Amino acid sequence: MTSSAERSLGVSSDPGSEAAQAPEPTEPTEPADREPGSPQKPRGIWGEAWRELRRSPLFVVSVVLIFFVVSMAAFPWLYTSADPNAQDLSRSLTPPDFSGWGSAWFGYDLYGRDVYARTIYGARASLVVGLFATLGTMLLGGAVGLLAGYTGGRTDTLLARIADVFFGLPFILGAIVILTTFVGLNPEQNVVKIMGIVIVTIIVLSWPVAMRIIRSSAIATKQQDFVRAARGLGASPGRIIRQHVLPNSLAPGLVYGTIAFGSFVGAEATLSFLGVGLRPPVISWGVMISESRDYITTYPYLLFFPAAALVITVLAFVMLGDAVRDALDPKLR
Repeated sequence: MTSSAERSLGVSSDPGSEAAQAPEPTEPTEPADREPGSPQKPRGIWGEAWRELRRSPLFVVSVVLIFFVVSMAAFPWLYTSADPNAQDLSRSLTPPDFSGWGSAWFGYDLYGRDVYARTIYGARASLVVGLFATLGTMLLGGAVGLLAGYTGGRTDTLLARIADVFFGLPFILGAIVILTTFVGLNPEQNVVKIMGIVIVTIIVLSWPVAMRIIRSSAIATKQQDFVRAARGLGASPGRIIRQHVLPNSLAPGLVYGTIAFGSFVGAEATLSFLGVGLRPPVISWGVMISESRDYITTYPYLLFFPAAALVITVLAFVMLGDAVRDALDPKLR
């Protein structure tokens, strides 16, 4: 009887045969973390995606930029010791000073507030709005999309038509109507209330996009053989959605959510610039851009620095979304 090692090498146990001679020594092909002779474990879609992401310069650059912006929002005191709300009219509209450490690198605004400190602290409100708007959009749109795509029939038709109604609303016009109705133009509003209404407004106007993406993925997944087999074995619709449809819809949802995060940060700045979004005393990049509108030609640095931070953040999330899309789609590799 041949041994397992001989069988794995394709060597006969007959000592007189030619195949019984010891094979030429070769370079080991198994990874160090796997026992010799054990079968290679195939990578799943997430393992392949992670391997592709680690090789992507686009992914590395975007992650570094996002880490920098998130650290600014979470720990702003690591980047500046200045109070972003401290006012000193003697420093009003003082231009940027790069003479040394501790000087006003970004200058001062009309009220003598440090623009650098306000740019650092402004990351928090902008990212909070983007984060919760993205989570809400994905949860609402994903739930409706899964239900419509898997159920089909009249339920799918009804939910798709409701989504079309919201999808047909122009984002800016709809946001202005909602925010002026529930917030008004009164600047004396609770900070949490204003941020909450802005987040809800973005969710209400954006969930149909996520719904369409998840719905398309759910329709394609429910036609697969493994879903039919699960249905034939008596699995409930809830179990099929949880174990089969939802996991196969995460990839397109993740790509959209990553790109949408950056888009929602830009949407917050747009609404704040128009005077219907966040407003003082909230510190955000959109509020800073709005406050600089009357001084763009005479004191352009008031616009340049918060706008640059906004552009870099949005670009970083869009780059990350592109990198994730390329890694998850085998056709793009």
